[in-house]
Amino acid sequence: MAKAIPRTGSRRNVRSGSRKSARRLPKGVIHVQASFHNTIVTVTDVRGRVVSWSSAGTCGFKGPRRKTPLAAQTAAANAIRTVVDQGMQRAEVMIKGPGPGRDAALRAIRRSGIRLTFVRDVTPMPHNGCRPPKKRRM
Repeated sequence: MAKAIPRTGSRRNVRSGSRKSARRLPKGVIHVQASFHNTIVTVTDVRGRVVSWSSAGTCGFKGPRRKTPLAAQTAAANAIRTVVDQGMQRAEVMIKGPGPGRDAALRAIRRSGIRLTFVRDVTPMPHNGCRPPKKRRM
């Protein structure tokens, strides 16, 4: 029978601090999804791994106030605050959806101090759409 190797110290002492704050991000992508009822802001690195996210609902806005431009602005500011601390200077912005929070979220991103390389609208547009339901017979 092989003798067990004794452990020295505990695993907790190996890593000090969290891994997320240690990562440096000079460039990233900010995805804004603005629906009619909510606005979700996701910040990823250039490979697409999520670094930070926020939405109007998680910022404390409930019910009809969640769709307002103020809620979208607050959600964008919350998502970006953590990545600015990690050293993000440049970002690309992808905006999706027809909601009222589109412009307010973009305004909050501009105000945060991150230099935007480009802003792209990635709202999915149907080329011909789904087949409509058959006519109603009465």
